[in-house]
Amino acid sequence: MSDTLSNYPVLSVRDLSVSIPTRNGVLKPVDEVSFDIAAGEILGVVGESGAGKSMTGNAVIGLLTAPTHISGGEIWLQNERIDHLKGEAMRRLRGKHIGMVFQDPLTSLNPLLTIGDQLRETILEHLDASESEANQRAIEGLREVGIPAAEERIDAYPHQFSGGMRQRVVIALALCAEPSLIIADEPTTALDVSVQAQIIALLRRLCRERGTAIMLITHDMGVIAETADRVAVMYAGRMAELGSAREVLSAPTHPYTIGLMGSTPLASAGRDRLVQIEGSMPRLDALPTGCAFNPRCTRAQDKCRTDPRPRLDAHEGRAACWFAGEEK
Repeated sequence: MSDTLSNYPVLSVRDLSVSIPTRNGVLKPVDEVSFDIAAGEILGVVGESGAGKSMTGNAVIGLLTAPTHISGGEIWLQNERIDHLKGEAMRRLRGKHIGMVFQDPLTSLNPLLTIGDQLRETILEHLDASESEANQRAIEGLREVGIPAAEERIDAYPHQFSGGMRQRVVIALALCAEPSLIIADEPTTALDVSVQAQIIALLRRLCRERGTAIMLITHDMGVIAETADRVAVMYAGRMAELGSAREVLSAPTHPYTIGLMGSTPLASAGRDRLVQIEGSMPRLDALPTGCAFNPRCTRAQDKCRTDPRPRLDAHEGRAACWFAGEEK
């Protein structure tokens, strides 16, 4: 990858579309999505199940399963285009330049290999290191993510770790080849609240210390509030709102974002009841005309039911809504 990165975001996604051909037509779980992530920045991607969050992350790291494929747009990593890479070229990119943290740490690790074997294999594959150097790097990686007695635990198997410790190991595995981008897909969902807080703090610390860009995929607005620098709100495969975490969480402008915030319990909120967003996410084969959110939107007008909603530019934090900000 290029070394002249200071003037470019680590990850730049432009008008990304993902398509799934079916007997009844082509489905688009991701439709013209654009965003950037800078070095040392955490972008929180949030939305209901089916919004297209994980599909976007899988498209970036090249884990789409045929016949699902990228059908439009561009993906740039460190100012080099990667959406056209296939096979071995994409495999070399994973681990070395892009790390992945999945939701379930137990299924992310090989139960037949020790933690050390899996860390050393990744380091030797992507870095110029000897066996002894790889082993030392693996131990240091476990220490960095807070695994106690790393020299001893490195020879343990995944089932010998708790859920929180396994997730720390997965983060160490994602970081061991020193990638510039980490995609974390619901990394705290399977963990209890106290361990969630530890993992969130760990991700923030590693992001700041290493200058790693992180794409944090979650449905939890609380995790977004604690972790993200910027927020991308997705709905039905499209970007609904994009902006700084402070702006989006304190003064959301898209009706969907307003509904998400209103349905989130807050200790300091002076309200008796939570807001409910009526209805559910539309099926990909039954998207309404105009704005996909219009059947559930309290502000929907005739324009919303007939005209495509405004495009959301990656460089400008605003909402893809004709009447954004008219209802708080």
